[in-house]
Amino acid sequence: MKKKTDLFPYLLLIPAFLLVVTIVAWPLLETFRLSFTNASMRPTWNYVGFENYVEIFEDDFNEIILRTFLWMTISVVLKIVLGTVGALLLSAALPGRGLFRVLVMPPWVVPIAIGVFMWSWMYNGQFGMISGVAQRIGLIDGPFEFLAYKTSSFLSTIVTDVWIGVPLVSLYLLAAMQSIPRELHEAAWTDGASRFYRLRRITLPLIAPSIFTMALLSAIWTFNSFDIIWILTEGGPRGATTTMIIDTYKTAISRFRFGEGSARAVMILICLTAFSVIYMMLLMRTARKGESR
Repeated sequence: MKKKTDLFPYLLLIPAFLLVVTIVAWPLLETFRLSFTNASMRPTWNYVGFENYVEIFEDDFNEIILRTFLWMTISVVLKIVLGTVGALLLSAALPGRGLFRVLVMPPWVVPIAIGVFMWSWMYNGQFGMISGVAQRIGLIDGPFEFLAYKTSSFLSTIVTDVWIGVPLVSLYLLAAMQSIPRELHEAAWTDGASRFYRLRRITLPLIAPSIFTMALLSAIWTFNSFDIIWILTEGGPRGATTTMIIDTYKTAISRFRFGEGSARAVMILICLTAFSVIYMMLLMRTARKGESR
């Protein structure tokens, strides 16, 4: 009877375990297997060893990796900075604070495709709002197509991604700020500490773990972001916004090279795993230094 009682919790985990194996483990193992083949639309295929991985680095994949990390880094830094500022404003004792907290939600609540289509219209040089306003105030002499040039299209995709991601970061950090005991701020205020001093010595140190966690999650989401870039530029112009996920999609789906696409997907997994491990090591080191103080 005791053995049945001990096994009962594990029996309850079996459905969840089978679900994880079905939707995560099996597709992952299948991707690894296909990465060593020349699978395509042809009915037959063969194992080619590491040939797909060798071809990856013979192409411009190194440039794509650097572009992906640059795109992710700029976007995540802006999200964290603007999200922190937004959380501070939403936590301030201002009239209509509840309304502002509701109004910050639409960029995150609205389906991404709809929001990105709206931005694509705004970036249009002929009837887009941004180009029109820039012409009226004299910044540009004529219509400017933001998505037609390499640098402007790259920055435009970042702006759109930041617009979508900042509300979630703000609300997450707002929740972290509200968990700080009010007694700490009241004691510091009684001792004559300025608002900036309380922010620097109380608020930011106490929400630092939440900031680090959100930065890691945001980095993973941004690294794997597909719909924003695809709807705006499809990776163009001339590959200026082609990230690793876009390149993998074009290879595997558009060109039907499933073996090569799987190898690129494995490279994405390796890059994200390495980034996450390094990030967590730095986070743990920072935490140990803070405890030693």
